[in-house]
Amino acid sequence: MRGGAAGLRPGPFHVEPPNDPAGVDLALLRRLFPQHDKEIRRYVDMLATTGVQRGLIGPREAGRLWERHILNCVVVSELIPAAAHVIDLGSGAGLPGIVVALARPDVTMTLLEPSLRRTTFLQEALGELELANTSVCRARAEGLRTRRGRTAVTDAGWPVPVPADVVVARAVAPLATLAGWALPLLRPRGSVLALKGTSVDAELEQSRAALRRLGAGSISIHSLGAGVVTPPTTVVRIESTGRQGG
Repeated sequence: MRGGAAGLRPGPFHVEPPNDPAGVDLALLRRLFPQHDKEIRRYVDMLATTGVQRGLIGPREAGRLWERHILNCVVVSELIPAAAHVIDLGSGAGLPGIVVALARPDVTMTLLEPSLRRTTFLQEALGELELANTSVCRARAEGLRTRRGRTAVTDAGWPVPVPADVVVARAVAPLATLAGWALPLLRPRGSVLALKGTSVDAELEQSRAALRRLGAGSISIHSLGAGVVTPPTTVVRIESTGRQGG
């Protein structure tokens, strides 16, 4: 099934694109990040400097962070319910988790990332941005599979509140692998939101049977951000039935 965000929380994303796609349109940012337009610019500065220096962002990406990364990520907020608890699985440098948290101060965001180098950057970013609705957990999602409850505790003692309402992921793993990690972290009727590329139809067709075995319910493909980001962001939404397969 393909669609937009029909039936879910509407988002304020039907606006004009930036005047300079390589730069920043302040009017656009104030609509997308009404409470945090200064913070999102600071975050982009961190990605372009510290992020590149530490190898979290490729040098060629520094000049196209807004279009390719920030705008590409922020539109996924349209599919996230109000006041949701969200886990950004394999957060990396904070994409899409920090972007969504800045756009949606009503959500509670957990950045789940196994790399020490990346979690160090994430913690520094949260401190710099004073992002109170977001926390960092250094762990692998698969390490939490048998610890489902109100709070999961990793081997290193990091608390992870589960089950979550939404798990978001960008460029983490193929759909079936991602679902195997993400679905156990969700409440029944919660959703995995996987940001994908243009080959998503073929990947979904190959993964559909495995997804059902893993406890997936309804599956839909959404094209988000027309008029904001080119090309629009493709998101696969996988609903959890609460019945974990294997």
